Amino acid sequence: MARDRVTVRVRRVLEVRLYRWLALLVTAALVTGLVLAVRALLHEDRSCAPGVARPAGSAECVGVSTSAYDFGRPRYREAVRAIDRENRSLKPGGFVTVALFLPFTSSTPSNLNDVQHELQGAYLAQYQANHESNGETPAIRLVLANPGATGAYWRGTVDRLDAMTRSADRLRAVAGIGQSTDANQQAVRELTRRGIPVVGSSITADDLADGEGGRDPYPGLARVSPTNTDEARALASFAKVSTGRSLLVYDKPGDPYTRTLQRAFSGLVGNSPYEPQPFTPPDDRSQEGTTANTFRQITDLVCDTSRSTDTILFAGRHTQLRQFVNALGGRGCQDRRFTVLTGDEGSYLTGDRALDRAALAHRLSVRFAALAHPDAWAKDAPATGGSAAAVRTLRALLAQAARAPAGPLGPVALDDGQLIIAYDAVRLAVHGIRQATSGGTVVPPPLADVGLQWPQVKGSLRVDGASGWICLDAHGNPYDKAVPVVELTPQGGSRFVKVAWPEGRPPGRECLPPS
Repeated sequence: MARDRVTVRVRRVLEVRLYRWLALLVTAALVTGLVLAVRALLHEDRSCAPGVARPAGSAECVGVSTSAYDFGRPRYREAVRAIDRENRSLKPGGFVTVALFLPFTSSTPSNLNDVQHELQGAYLAQYQANHESNGETPAIRLVLANPGATGAYWRGTVDRLDAMTRSADRLRAVAGIGQSTDANQQAVRELTRRGIPVVGSSITADDLADGEGGRDPYPGLARVSPTNTDEARALASFAKVSTGRSLLVYDKPGDPYTRTLQRAFSGLVGNSPYEPQPFTPPDDRSQEGTTANTFRQITDLVCDTSRSTDTILFAGRHTQLRQFVNALGGRGCQDRRFTVLTGDEGSYLTGDRALDRAALAHRLSVRFAALAHPDAWAKDAPATGGSAAAVRTLRALLAQAARAPAGPLGPVALDDGQLIIAYDAVRLAVHGIRQATSGGTVVPPPLADVGLQWPQVKGSLRVDGASGWICLDAHGNPYDKAVPVVELTPQGGSRFVKVAWPEGRPPGRECLPPS
């Protein structure tokens, strides 16, 4: 019996110790799990796709996408998948990379349309380069570079692009850029400082171009769109703007686009009897702010001008332009006719549902200098400066891309000019890359050699763009580029009016910029 009691006592002691060890193990496991959970929360996976991640404190996915990632924007999906299919079909070592630099995570309807159409145009240029250029090399791979909706994360995106110039990606050019904003200006300055050639699609600001004052602050930059000064000169030539009949309304303090457009318009107004009328929009000019109140007051002043004043030059972004047009629709002097002339931002109003279309039926015309228009070469086209054949080529590509294997691309539109201008920008990038590739080899050309090609893009070496001839001067700016003048319509959309020219006439057949 004594032995049994000892055995029971020993068993109880062992059981207590076992329970204690189990409790300790469970507690340790719980603590470990809690620690891992906290670490996971503190060091969460912020990746979105290969090459793309969310910066600390942001929900935006920025960086350079090399896959079929659509940045959470379903409207891009079909075009992005088409690009990915084309990229995956390329042989390793036989391609170079072109990056399309645009605000892919933008959320405003106008910018979403802009990016979607530029994405489609860039892909069509890639497809054409790889399938319809008689086997010229190297093949073109297209990747998507997103600096964020407002461009705030441009530096990290530029760092990634820089690294891709020295990797198997063989990055040789950046195309796109988009609007002439302070962030994009900084990005272009840094890209070109690092020796990366850039082809701007829709940037028009004069201070985002080389050659001003004889300086080249962006060595290796080329553009397919005219500067704001050239747009203004073309508008003036078309509309016969005179100093005594014009009033300037401008963004104060402005951004690169609005400031240079203001300067260009100021030169047209000259000694106007009326001082220019400023307005101050929010820092993010896609927001409404309180400028509608200011425009109501400016509209009253417009009616106070003499009856000979019939032209208003507007140097502002599209949100403020829409507010101004809506205010003019309710002006007190409905019996007077006015024409508003503005830069290429006017194209955004083509599909803006907040625009009061009825205002356009009350003796009010809104005309803008478009970057491109599909009807510019349809009829009564000038003999030089562009051709209907280039537009037909683009339309044929669009027909191919309506279905597999080239497409589909999703709904397309040409009227806003964005698809056309992005198509031309990537075609210019391809032209520079292949001109810099000697001997027919697929070895990528030196990075610096691509940017050195821009001054030779003229004469017989011009690019016959769907937006018009692209003949570059020594600073990479298009010479006497066609400027389609487009007018908003009360019924919705817009209509092509006429092609205007910065020089007052089309370029000669040789398309050589003068000394």
